[in-house]
Order: sequence, then structure tokens, then C-alpha cells
Amino acid sequence: MARWCDLVIGDVNRLFDQSALLHGLVRQNQWRAGVLVDEAHNLVDRARGMYSVRLEQQRLLKTRKTAPKPVKAALDRTARAWQSLIRDHGEQEPPVFLEALPPQLPGALQGLVSSLTDYLADHPPDLALQELLFESVAFLKLADQFGDHSLLEFQRAGRGRASLSIQNLIPADFLTDRFAAAHSVLLFSATLSPGVYYRDLLGLPEGTRFTSLPSPFSHDQLQVHFTPGISTRQAHRDRSLVPIAQVIARQFRERPGHYLAFFSSFKYAQAVSEALAVQAPDIPQRAQHPGMSGEQRRAFLAEFQKPEGRVAFAVLGGVFSEGIDLPGDQLIGAFVATLGLPPFDAWHEVLKERLQQRFGAGYDYTYRIPGLQKVAQAAGRVIRTPDDQGVIWLIDDRFLQPPVRRLLPDWWFNGEA
Repeated sequence: MARWCDLVIGDVNRLFDQSALLHGLVRQNQWRAGVLVDEAHNLVDRARGMYSVRLEQQRLLKTRKTAPKPVKAALDRTARAWQSLIRDHGEQEPPVFLEALPPQLPGALQGLVSSLTDYLADHPPDLALQELLFESVAFLKLADQFGDHSLLEFQRAGRGRASLSIQNLIPADFLTDRFAAAHSVLLFSATLSPGVYYRDLLGLPEGTRFTSLPSPFSHDQLQVHFTPGISTRQAHRDRSLVPIAQVIARQFRERPGHYLAFFSSFKYAQAVSEALAVQAPDIPQRAQHPGMSGEQRRAFLAEFQKPEGRVAFAVLGGVFSEGIDLPGDQLIGAFVATLGLPPFDAWHEVLKERLQQRFGAGYDYTYRIPGLQKVAQAAGRVIRTPDDQGVIWLIDDRFLQPPVRRLLPDWWFNGEA
């Protein structure tokens, strides 16, 4: 229907995904397309997902058991390629990052794609074969473009349960052509800063213009407090529990009402919740739980409409830290007891190294900027209208460091854009 529309509204994958039909139509018809991307701060992670793919040995083996005879030979050849990969890397300690594609696998997959395509063209649809075909085609497509913008990871969870994934690290290499095909592009978000980070990772032109608009809110609406004596670093977590509980209790008693308290994990949130129950058993509280259903999420949010205030514990980066509106007395404050930094694991260290090589900003682009974006999004739940009055507690001594503070919204402190 896009051929007959002046305006198309859809998810970003409709234009930016590697198989996006809309992008093909724009190029084929030479449309002068104007692209507007809302919540554009999410596009980096979304695009990484669009240009990543995972190949599962288990799917192949399961399909192979009941596969029709015409595709058996291709399945057997692919199974042998998996065995070769496992012999070479199956005993290594995970995670296993490979420098290049296994030599036997691409050829085996190409033969499998050809065999499955021929069979499905002449026979009734077979869901298992179709899923295997689509997975193989997607893998080959990205394998053909494999480079330093992506990472190849091998995992083995047990017999017959190996996987090989191509994980995109720098989506810019894929998105540049998408932006170039558009007549104009406008990206906007409340947390689209610093601009150079998005320009680099999204592949925007060097001449991209960045505009920071004045906030509709005033810093007079918001009290921002720091806690120079509290560290939420992993090594200091146990000793931080009581001080954080005391901060929450003091603020609640000074101004009772609805608060959200954000932490880096459910375990940390629960530990502080238990400390608060000891320090101030009279303060009502509740908590987000892993795997909440849609109904449970709605019930959690409905509690904010009740007159009795409570402290609600949640995880930073979760469903309650972005995209919800709690104006007025529904939410009068937030405690953020984490910088939101991604885990310092092997995958993120590889990402940091690649981003350092490409842009010279490995730590900031991997850890600091993504983490503080989550902080700004979560704390942004407090002030939703020009009439709101609220408070934010930034609980970690690192929030006072200049490189951290300058990544927080300016209007929190001086009312500027």
C-alpha cells in the first residue's frame, strides 16, 4: 500500500532493516522521501539487532530428523560443517569470538538454501523447512558483508546445542545508504545527546546539523540531589544498602507521595527494599518483578493513581524507566542508584576496543553514554507537565564527576536547553 500513500507510519525496521521493503520502494521509485524518526536514541541498539543473526545447530538437527529425502544430502553436509566447527572450538572457554567465518559452513549453507528453495517451490509449504531456509539466508546475507563492524561468536550449551551468531557492533556501515536514499531525515528524542555519538554510530553525514531545543520545563520545577558519600560500584554494594535506604526514607518523610527507585538489577533493588523495610517499616513499598505480564504491568502502573504514596522499586532500562507518563501527584520523585553502565564483560570489552579503533571514544561510546541515557530517561518520568514539581536523587559519587554531569540534561540544573 505504500505505493499509494503520501504518509507511512511504522516501526523503524520497516525502513532500516536489511530486508525492508519500504527502503527498496524508495530506491526503485526514486521517491523524495522525508524520514522522521521518533525516540531516535533507541535506533543504535535497534539497528544492531537488525544487522545481527543467530544460527542454531539444534534447529538443523531437529529438521533433519523428519526432512524429506530431496533435502537430506544438503542437511547432512551442513551438519558435518557444524561438527567441524565444534571440533575446532567446542572445548574453548566461552565466549569464543572468531576472527573469520568457518571455511566449510558458508558453502554448506549455500547448498542448503539452494536445495530448500528448489524443494519448497514444488511442494506444499513446510514451516520447519521455511524457518531453516529464512535463518540460513539471513546468515549468509550478513556473512557476505562481514567485517570489523560486526563480531562472530560461537557458543556451545551442550550436545547438539551449538550456535554461531554475527553480532553487529557499528550499525553505521549499514545505515549510511539508508539515510543517503532519503531526501531529508529528521531524528528527534528527549535524550539525543551528544550528537557526535549518534552521527558516528548511525552513519550520519559529517555535515549533519544538531539542534537542542529549549525544554518546556524549568529547573525550578525539579530539585536534583547528589550523594557524594555513596558508591554503587559492585565492590561497594553491600555497604551502600543502608545509606540508600536512609536517603529514600528521609525524602519520603519530608514529602510523602509516589516515588520510583531505580537500580541496576533486581537483586540490588530487593536488597535495598529489605534494608528500607528495616529502617522504615512504616513506608509502603512495592517492586517490579522479572517477567511481569501485561496485566501485571498495568496493575503496577495503576497503583500510582491511588492517593496513598509508595516507593516503587524498579530496574533501570526496564519497562518502567521509559515511555510511561505519570503526571502530577502520580509520581513526585525518583531515586537513581546506578549509572546504568552495561556489564564489563568480554562482549562489551570487544565492543569498546572496536569503537576505540574506529572513533577514539571506546569507553564513552560503550559504557558512559548508553548508561547515562538510561538515567536521563528514567529520571525524566518525574516532570511530565509544566505544572509538575518533583525531586531526583542521583545516588552515586560518580554523578558529580564533570564527564558524567555534562551528559545529564542541562535544564535540570540551570534551565537552559
